[in-house]
Amino acid sequence: MTSQASTAAPINSSNNWVRWANLALMLYTLLVAVSMVGSGFKWAVGKEANTLFLFASHPVASLMIGIIATALIQSSSTVTSIIVGLVAGGLPVETAIPMIMGANIGTTVTNTVVSMGHARCKDEFRRAFTCATIHDFFNLLAVSIFLPLEIMSGFLEKISGWLVAPLIFEGNLSMKGLDFMGTLTTPLVNSTKDMLSTLTGNWGAIALIVIGITLIFVSITMMGTLMRSLMVGRAKELLHSAIGHSPIHGILSGTIVTILVQSSSTTTSLMVPLVGTKVLKVRDVYPFTLGANIGTCVTALLAATAVTGLNAVFAMQIALVHLAFNVLATLLIFGIPFLREIPLKCAEVLGEIAAKTKLAVIAYLGLVFIAIPAGILLMTK
Repeated sequence: MTSQASTAAPINSSNNWVRWANLALMLYTLLVAVSMVGSGFKWAVGKEANTLFLFASHPVASLMIGIIATALIQSSSTVTSIIVGLVAGGLPVETAIPMIMGANIGTTVTNTVVSMGHARCKDEFRRAFTCATIHDFFNLLAVSIFLPLEIMSGFLEKISGWLVAPLIFEGNLSMKGLDFMGTLTTPLVNSTKDMLSTLTGNWGAIALIVIGITLIFVSITMMGTLMRSLMVGRAKELLHSAIGHSPIHGILSGTIVTILVQSSSTTTSLMVPLVGTKVLKVRDVYPFTLGANIGTCVTALLAATAVTGLNAVFAMQIALVHLAFNVLATLLIFGIPFLREIPLKCAEVLGEIAAKTKLAVIAYLGLVFIAIPAGILLMTK
C-alpha cells in the first residue's frame, strides 16, 4: 500500500506541472488573441475605426449588444476580452462602456439553466430559481443606476482615466512596465497578418479578427477548465468558509473563488443547487454572488496587458471600467439597505411565479436576454 501511495504522488505532481504549463500556454494564447482582434480591427477600418461602430454609438444600443453577445456565448470574460481587443483597435472607450455593462447582465443565463435541474420539486425549484435570478436583478439594477449616470457625467470614463494615468509615459500612450508584452505577442500576430495579407479586400483583416475571437473563446474555456482542476480544493475550502460569516467575508470569498476558477457563471451556479436543496439560504449566497462579479474582471485586465502602442492605455482603461463598475455597484447597492433588498425581493417574486408555471422561465429568458435587447437594438439603428 505504501509503495502504491508513493507512486501516485509523483504522478499527480507531474500531472499538475502539465496543467500549469498548459495554463501558461492558454494565457499566452489569450494575450496573442486579444492582440489579433485589435490588429485586425485597425487593419480593416484604418482611420475610420470610430465609424465602424456608429450603429452602437447610442449607449442603449451598445448595452444591448453586450447583453446579446454574452447571452449567446455565456462567458462575460470572453466578451469583455473581445471588447478590450476592439478598444485596442480604435473603438472609443465611451462606446465600449455600455457594452461592458451589458456583458454583466448576459452572463447570468447559466444560473437559470442550472436551476431547471430542480424543476420536478416545486419548492426546490422556487428556491433554486430565486437564487439563480438574484444575480440578474442585481446587475439590472446596477445598470439602471449607473448607465444614466455615465451618460450624464461620464464618471466611469473619468475614474478609469484617472486610474490608468500613472501607466502613461509623458507624451506617449505606451504603458510603463507592460511593453514586454509586445515582444511576446507581436511576432506571432505579425506573421499571421502577413500570411492573411494575400487575401483580397478586407478578408484578411476579417479572418484575423475571427481567428482572434476564436482563440479568445478557446483559451478562456481551457483556462477555466485548468483552473478548476488545479484549484478546486482551495475553491471549495473558500466556498465553505465564506458561508455564514459577514457579508464582507462573503464578497471577498466570492471574488477569490471566481479568480481561482476563472468563471463567474461557475461560481454562482455552484450556489443554485445548494439553495435549492435548502443547504443555504438565498440571503446567505447574495454577497458571494457580488464577489463573483468583481472576480471576473481579472480576465479583462490580463487581456489588456497584451495591447501595446497608441491604444494600450485605452485597452487598460476599459478593463478598469469593468472593475470600477462592479466595485462601485457593490458598494452602492449592497451598502444601502433599501437598494440591497430590491434584487432579493424581485428574485423571490419571480421565483414564486416560476414555481407555478415553468412557462414563466421561458418567457423570462426570451424577453430579458433576447427579445427586448434585439428589439431595442433594431429601434436604435
